[in-house]
Amino acid sequence: MLATTLTRRVAGARVGALRSLSIWSTVPAGPPDPILGITEAFKADKDPRKINLGVGAYRDGHGKPYVLSCVKKAEQIMENEVEDKEYLPITGLPEFIKHATLLAYGSRCIPLNEGRIAATQTISGTGALRIGAAFMARHYPHPKVIYLPNPTWGNHIPIFRDSGFEVRKYSYIDPTTNLLNFEALKTDLRSAPEHSVVLLHACAHNPTGVDPTLEQWGDISTICQERRLFPFFDMAYQGFASGSTTRDAFPPRYFAEQGHQVALCQSFAKNMGLYGERVGTFSLVTSDPEEKARVESQLKIIIRPMYSNPPSHGAHIVNTILKRDDLYSQWEGEVKAMADRIITMREDLYNILTKDLKTPGEWGHIKSQIGMFSFTGLKKEHTVALAEKAHVYMTADGRISMAGLNPSNIAYFAESVNSAVRGTL
Repeated sequence: MLATTLTRRVAGARVGALRSLSIWSTVPAGPPDPILGITEAFKADKDPRKINLGVGAYRDGHGKPYVLSCVKKAEQIMENEVEDKEYLPITGLPEFIKHATLLAYGSRCIPLNEGRIAATQTISGTGALRIGAAFMARHYPHPKVIYLPNPTWGNHIPIFRDSGFEVRKYSYIDPTTNLLNFEALKTDLRSAPEHSVVLLHACAHNPTGVDPTLEQWGDISTICQERRLFPFFDMAYQGFASGSTTRDAFPPRYFAEQGHQVALCQSFAKNMGLYGERVGTFSLVTSDPEEKARVESQLKIIIRPMYSNPPSHGAHIVNTILKRDDLYSQWEGEVKAMADRIITMREDLYNILTKDLKTPGEWGHIKSQIGMFSFTGLKKEHTVALAEKAHVYMTADGRISMAGLNPSNIAYFAESVNSAVRGTL
């Protein structure tokens, strides 16, 4: 009995010593993700009036996740057309890549028609950015410096830093008006070292909802040409910003037309509601088909040890929609309806704040901004008060997802914002 007790004590001491000497004992706890933290707080809140405006996913007029009808039809068709679950090639489903790049660049794109666009399927837009950043870090023959708009999507910074880029920022939003500070933007780009990479949001800038005009895009293209800056586009909202896939793709198409060798990240998460399917592309304009082949060979070398090849189901969904005229037309109608609903929410919110409640401040930016997100101009103290007292959740910088508003909660949200701004919440 005594021997057994001693044996247990010795074993316990050994386990304790091993635990205290864990290989991972020095790993620090990372900060919580700000968006996921908002969602967790929202879920824990039991108040029936609660509103989550932090999530970057579309919600219908009843606040529910929305599956497009064309997606459901595509999956029904796929039951008969997709015969197996075999691996895709390293760069993905070839027919999907063909239709996706056509959607992005347009049928009149000279580099596309000449077979000069290297492309690969990716794990949505985030995967496209990471593959693109890895390729640029390995093969771009100039200092690895990238300029990001200030502010930008939070994941842009770690993606490019982790890929070996020095991250710098260029001016974007005017905090006094919540509109584009275009003069400061031009000054910063003109001051950037030659051959710097410049990340540009093709449409529906995240998080501000502020886009350059067509004329301003022309000026940005000219500056990039003069300073030999490399344009790297992130296009996550084609069709979902204005309701027109052609209008939303103007910037990368125009830059390609002007002779830029653009890089382009494309995502189908938002505009087809395929968030969990993780479908996207990364593409580069090259000088000729032979160069395209070499670039694609290097993309394969990057992808193979990273995740080998992309998932197939989402790519088949997108391909089925894009290749069939009936589903393509239905998709265009559905994505326009989603964009129009968000535009309506902008109009309604502006009207309630300015006409009904006469909320102090200037709120015109609510209407002039575009896409899913809006930079409201609310301060951190407002967002904290809204969460704690009104059960309204958003990021600390005042960014909201307009998709989280609907006819049943927009009045309550506006009244809560009005009270927060007046200090009476």
